[in-house]
Order: sequence, then C-alpha cells, then structure tokens
Amino acid sequence: MKKLLYLVHRIPFPPNKGDKIRSFHFLKALSAEYEIYLGTFIDDPEDRQYVDALKPYCKDCFCVDLQPKLAKLLSLSGFLSNQALSLPYYRSQALQAWVDQVIDTHHIDQAMIFSSPMAQYLVKHPHVDLVADYVDVDSDKWQQYSKSKNWPASWVYEREAHKLLDYETNMAGRAKSTLFVSEQESRLFKHLAPSVAEKIDYVNNGVDTVFFDPALTYESPFSPTEMAIVFTGAMDYWANVDAVIWFAQQVFPLVKKHCADARFYIVGSKPTKQVLQLAEADDAMIVTGRVDDVRNYVAHAAVVVAPLRIARGIQNKVLEAMAMAKPVVVTPAAMEGIDMTETIQVVVAEAPSEFAEQVCKFLNASDSIALENRRYVQAEFSWQQNGKRLCGILER
Repeated sequence: MKKLLYLVHRIPFPPNKGDKIRSFHFLKALSAEYEIYLGTFIDDPEDRQYVDALKPYCKDCFCVDLQPKLAKLLSLSGFLSNQALSLPYYRSQALQAWVDQVIDTHHIDQAMIFSSPMAQYLVKHPHVDLVADYVDVDSDKWQQYSKSKNWPASWVYEREAHKLLDYETNMAGRAKSTLFVSEQESRLFKHLAPSVAEKIDYVNNGVDTVFFDPALTYESPFSPTEMAIVFTGAMDYWANVDAVIWFAQQVFPLVKKHCADARFYIVGSKPTKQVLQLAEADDAMIVTGRVDDVRNYVAHAAVVVAPLRIARGIQNKVLEAMAMAKPVVVTPAAMEGIDMTETIQVVVAEAPSEFAEQVCKFLNASDSIALENRRYVQAEFSWQQNGKRLCGILER
C-alpha cells in the first residue's frame, strides 16, 4: 500500500466541530488507499484521550501538545521574522524532527497538509509531492476580522491577512494541488492569487446522514410549551460569538414581540464570558455549554439559525440541521457553497427585521419537518463521494 504523510493542525478526532469533521472524514477516506503517517497538534487536553481512536486509521501517529496561550506568545516572533503570526503559532521542533525522520526512514514521497501553516514542515523536502487543503481562505478571514476591530487589533489582523496571503500563495506554488472547501472559496483564492490559479481546486464538505438522521429517537431537552430556536457551534470561536450576540441583541427582541414562548438556545462548548452574559440578561436565552449529543437539540428545534456575519466556506452546522430535516434561517455568509433551490426550506435573511420575520414564520408553522432539506444534503454532500474526489486528486 502507498504511504502518505498527513499533517493536521488539530487532532482530527472527535469529529465534533467544523475543521475536525472535515479532517477526520478525509483521514477515513485516505486510510482506505494509503498507509497514513499522521502528525498533529492537541490544543485541548480533553482530546488526548482520543489518540487511540486514530490508530485504526494510521500506520503511525505523532501528537504534539499545543498550549494556546503559550502559542500566542510564541507567535509574536513573527513580527521579528516578518512572517504571518500563524506560522510560529503552529511551529514545533518536535513535529519537524518527526516529519524529517518519517520521510527519510519510510521513503515517503507524498504528503497532504490540512490548514496552510502545516505546509511549513515540508519546506525542507521539495521532492515530496504535496497536496494542500487550506479549507478556507484564512487570509481573507483575517481581513474580515480587521474591519470589525479597533486599533491596534485591526492593524495586527490586517497585517496577518497580507502576510498569510503571501505565504499561502507561495506554498500553493510549491504544492501539486491546493484545495478549498467549496467552489466559491476556490474562486476567491484564484482572484487573490492569480499566479497559482491553475493549481487551485476544491472538495466540498459533507455530512454523516446516517448519524444525523431524523428517523432516530432523540430525547427532547425542551419543555412542551417552548418554541425553541437553536444555534450550534464552538462558543469560543469568535465568528460564532459575534453571530449569537448579533442575534440576541438585534433579532431575538423582535421575535419575542410576536412569539412570547420563543427561547433561544446557544448550544456549544466553551462559551465565552460575553455569551454567558446573554443568558444572565434574559432568561429566554439559554447557554448550554458542551452537550453530550447536539442532535437532541436540533431534532426538537422549531427552527435552526446560523446568523453568521463573518464566515468562510461551507458551514457544517447548516448541513447538519438540513440532514436532520430542520428548517434553517441563515445570513448570506452562512450559505456559501450551498446552492439555493426552490424546494429546500432554507431562508436567507440579512436585516434584523427580515431575519426575525422568517424565524417567526417557522415558529408558527404547524410542524418543523423539512424533508427536502435532508434529501438535498444526501444528494449533494456525501462524505463518501467527496472522499473519492480527494483520493482522485492525490492520484493525479
């Protein structure tokens, strides 16, 4: 069996958040075709318990602990070296030594990296064929962040956008192919980096429709009288925090005027202080923190919302809600990579009044089943189908 070095910026298990869902399903697909040598970081101590879960997919697995606070401090060296701060953040002598040893010992000539900073580990190995999955255009994400921050954070983020784009462009030139999460995202990068446009491709995200199946039985976490509006996501991620604050402050008060029994459930791990304060200010907003099974909340929601104002790529939270046959109200940013059709029950709204109006329509509907949403996801976002596409790109 062929050998493949797979470098991932965060341990690809459990597949419980956006990047880990994609990196795990890619690992699963690749392991059917290759002997996998996996190098990755563990940035959450709770995830170390899952290292053994990766072994069935890997010939060898090397995990490096990453402490986010220390990594942020070390990333400041990028100012001195004139680099994007993301590079020293994910730099490890131990991981570099392991990469060098694995390539030399096992004569590896193919590699795939997940997230652009991981490409730095292949700089010393130009003979290795590289496929890079950037997932999102991270440089553009930093550009978006800079517009919503005050100085000096705005300057730091804008600098990161420019430095990271230079690095992303350089490494895309080095790689055989560079992938993104959607055709729209790949088009954006081609526009930003036209010199490497011919090497840019995409592989869509997917959703596990066997796991996210509305036909299964789920215990309701809601009281019978509640009209539950649900948002899911990691609640220490800035874009998710911004989304729920905007909805809570701008949209939810309008919803409550028309639907007194409406409740806004913010479901996800590690909520920030800002998010916790939302529940303290209004008992109609509930912050759950980490839950054992997010499907219980999605299955019994009247409507799922994705009010993201800053987003890149396909949103797994939207695909998962659709797979569960739930109606969804989203902002335009959350709909990237998902084509609107006349049959699916996904409504795009931007202004607070419009968003609230659409949420209320679903809250007042006779039922909250949207079977066309599930059929659409089954047809268009299969991990098996996308895994085959990925393996085909590596074989080119």
